[in-house]
Amino acid sequence: MINKHATAHWEGPIKEGKGTISTQSGALDAQPYGFNTRFEDKPGSNPEELIGAAHAACFSMALSLELEKAGVSDVVIDTKAVVSLDEEGDGFAVKKSALTTTVQGKGDEAAIRKAAEGAKTGCPISKVLNCDITLDLTIA
Repeated sequence: MINKHATAHWEGPIKEGKGTISTQSGALDAQPYGFNTRFEDKPGSNPEELIGAAHAACFSMALSLELEKAGVSDVVIDTKAVVSLDEEGDGFAVKKSALTTTVQGKGDEAAIRKAAEGAKTGCPISKVLNCDITLDLTIA
């Protein structure tokens, strides 16, 4: 079993309060977040962009493995994940993670497409997300 961790600190009410996020690796160290960074596009982080970063990274690694298994070589993968936070009833829910990826590599195009679909459903972050996951694949 592999365990990784991150921490969040919060002070105050939802709209005026402020928090910080830190990760075990130190990639984030007391990174600010709050209502304004989540809903008003102010500088700072928010949970949805962190989920997007995790999904893009996990999918890219899973795709790399699937491409290796398919015999595709000289692989370069660039992925963006757009995580959608939608109003739902009296709250909010993550309803979609839209993956857009470009793959460069030497190998069969059909094998690359199959590998991408396998990575979309098979990466650990895709498995934990309870939302619609789409994939827009470009083979360069």
